[in-house]
Amino acid sequence: MKHAKILIADDEAAITTGLSAILEDAGYAVDVVSDGQKALEALIAERYGVVLADLKMPKLDGLTLLGELQQRKIPTECIIITGQATVDSAVQAMQQGAYDYIEKPLNAEKLNRLKALIPKALDKYQVQQTNRELASKLEGLTHYAELTGQSESMRSVYQVIEAVAPSTASVLILGESGTGKELVARALHSKSDRAKGPFFALNCAALPKEILENELFGHEKGAFTGSISEKPGAFEMSSGGTIFLDEMAEMSPDIQVKLLRAIETKQVRRLGGKKEISVDIRILAATNKNLQKAIADGELREDLYYRLAVVEIDLPPLRERADDIQLLANEFLGRFAQQNGKTLTGFDDAAWEWVMSYHWPGNVRELKNAVERAVIMSRGTTIGPTDIIPRHLRNGGGMPAALTIPMGATAAEARQQLVLRTFASTQGDAERTAKVLGLSEREVRGELLSIVTGEAVADTEAAPRADAKSQPAAAPVRPAKKKESAPPPRPPAKKPMAKKGR
Repeated sequence: MKHAKILIADDEAAITTGLSAILEDAGYAVDVVSDGQKALEALIAERYGVVLADLKMPKLDGLTLLGELQQRKIPTECIIITGQATVDSAVQAMQQGAYDYIEKPLNAEKLNRLKALIPKALDKYQVQQTNRELASKLEGLTHYAELTGQSESMRSVYQVIEAVAPSTASVLILGESGTGKELVARALHSKSDRAKGPFFALNCAALPKEILENELFGHEKGAFTGSISEKPGAFEMSSGGTIFLDEMAEMSPDIQVKLLRAIETKQVRRLGGKKEISVDIRILAATNKNLQKAIADGELREDLYYRLAVVEIDLPPLRERADDIQLLANEFLGRFAQQNGKTLTGFDDAAWEWVMSYHWPGNVRELKNAVERAVIMSRGTTIGPTDIIPRHLRNGGGMPAALTIPMGATAAEARQQLVLRTFASTQGDAERTAKVLGLSEREVRGELLSIVTGEAVADTEAAPRADAKSQPAAAPVRPAKKKESAPPPRPPAKKPMAKKGR
């Protein structure tokens, strides 16, 4: 940043001449203007890392110039030059976004402070400029490596991948099942300097403990019965590249200890082996577990978590990526139509209504499978609701039922209607209702109980089973009416008196 341009805006020629000479001697390119308006025009026309602006100058003062820079989103760092009488205004300028301020007169001490401030301001400008360029690069992007998505949440994921991929830091990818954690791992590998090296993926939940250990570290000949030859493990085979450990929280504690040592020392020892083998690998890991709970329950070593989670990437579920559902569905439709030799023009309105309103608890994987099934089952030129909606989710004739929320309804009332309608469409199966809505079964039962009783349920653990297979729920016990106080005793009736004649 030694050659970054600096703009000096001040109407005192003695100050601008002296400052520009000092900064040019320090290796900076310097431009000088005599008022705030010219400074604004220069900043619009050209990029400057830092502007040194006098607080009091003609046409536009320092505060007004700062406001214009922020309003127009002109990237630069502003250092205010102020007289002693206007220090309060300089502090105000910092509150409004100025980098710092320097008081006049600019003696040797002040100039030394200014020379120390400028590199820091330029560093900040450079970091922000890099972020701006990255955001601009990702703006409007629908595909990134093998990932698909244009929502704000996915662009944030792309930005983290772009920033961390060139490093050697371990990355922990979090997200629900089916969100595409392995695709993120592959994107990190392909964008890194290790892209020409191997990418080795292991699902830690799919392998028994002994097999997983053997897959990771390998074994020597004769290490156990049946080992008639040596076998390198994943660490050796992925040396120079990347190893991806999916569902890493499912590893047994003793394998976690060996994994931690291998990461720290970059050396492994095969089963039955006596020598350490050096490896050059980058670890990427993924899980859909609640890690803090796994650590608290002793399922995951805390030191291993900190070693793997140098950077965390949290993948959003599909239900939080509404902007991406249509994009993904159309992409899957084109792909599977071509694979199956079919000519399909798209989804009809009823099918789109269901696709966009369904909760997709299985995330992108579930959407992909649903579209593939729909392509195979379709008999026309468009995908209809009977093609895309699984049999167990169909409502009557297969048409998705519309849910109308009356004006003025609260969020709690809308949620109750959604739970009740979905519960009816699944023929009273609370477990399937929970899966469709992306809620826990406990939450669904709690909502159903609150509908029956008309009261919010605090502890839904005790909620009775409400699906069609269970016994009918007992009628809610209504609070007994308050016993009305007995009326005061009436006085004894008087004997009738004989009527007198009129």
